[in-house]
Amino acid sequence: MKHILESDHHVGDWLTQHQFPAYRRKQIQRWLFQGRAEGFDDMSDLPKALRDQVSENFQIWTTKVVEHQKSADGTEKLLLELQDGGRIECVLLREENRRTICISSQVGCAMGCVFCASGLDGVDRNLTTGEIVEQMLRLQRLLPEQERLSHIVVMGMGEPLANLDRLLPALDQASSPDGLGISARRITISTVGLPPAITRLAKLNSRYHLAVSLHAPNDELRNEIVPVNSNIGIQTILDAADHYFEVSSRRLTFEYVLLADVNDRPEHAHQLASLLKARNVLLNVIPYNPVAGLPYRTPSSKAIGNFRAILLKANINIQFRQRKGDDIDAACGQLRRKTVKTTELVDIEPLN
Repeated sequence: MKHILESDHHVGDWLTQHQFPAYRRKQIQRWLFQGRAEGFDDMSDLPKALRDQVSENFQIWTTKVVEHQKSADGTEKLLLELQDGGRIECVLLREENRRTICISSQVGCAMGCVFCASGLDGVDRNLTTGEIVEQMLRLQRLLPEQERLSHIVVMGMGEPLANLDRLLPALDQASSPDGLGISARRITISTVGLPPAITRLAKLNSRYHLAVSLHAPNDELRNEIVPVNSNIGIQTILDAADHYFEVSSRRLTFEYVLLADVNDRPEHAHQLASLLKARNVLLNVIPYNPVAGLPYRTPSSKAIGNFRAILLKANINIQFRQRKGDDIDAACGQLRRKTVKTTELVDIEPLN
């Protein structure tokens, strides 16, 4: 049975082959993305014969919700099991009027960032376009009917630029007026920094914001924190990011996870300021969200304050991201790894 959310399973072609009017495709699309239909029987303006035939040939849901965690700050996290048994995570974040979702692009991750739970077991495979879109729809259904998703960040499990061929069609559906209708300006793709893939993204589709996960201001330290850097180098990444800015005219974002006594010292802040001062960028600094079993800690308030002051003095456009979901397994990959070891979770509510 075909997944109706896959870009290569064109329901429009199927409708034409079975002599249904072309406008039925838009009706089905509207039910999936805006009407929040759980099944084909919910699509009440479709003839029953069409609903029956579509349900015999297509399926909407290929994932199963294994866990659903809710935080006191409104953050919700889903652990989804795929048809082949793989598991991925996705998150809904609430902040004032923003309703942001963080989605995964791979099962696991091959980048090996030492502080991240997602890559501890390596990468299993790329997600399909339909599996990426399905995360969006599952998270949208956590919102009340009167609320809509406003932003998407592809910052979950996996390296998005290693799965561009499946990711971009998914984001096309998210940004389409017939899909979720989210402006491309409100969609961010995060990468550890793969220069050839950044260049390819600039050529294929430069509508989206690009966020580069830097995490260190020099190659020696970055090689330790982000092992793939040893084959790349920060300057090569910056050159590729500069090219993306030239093509897209979108301000770049650099992500920097602050690790106590690792990359949070004054000299690191000064080096980071020197790297970024001539660029039109936003520096997003994220105090580390600890992962069980890993030795890394959140920096002290004093260290965070000193780091911030140095960057502000250098006139770097900076924001310190507020940590969300501290009372649940909000850091990427935490819940997936936890459920491998134990099925006992606290403050879990089933998905309705």
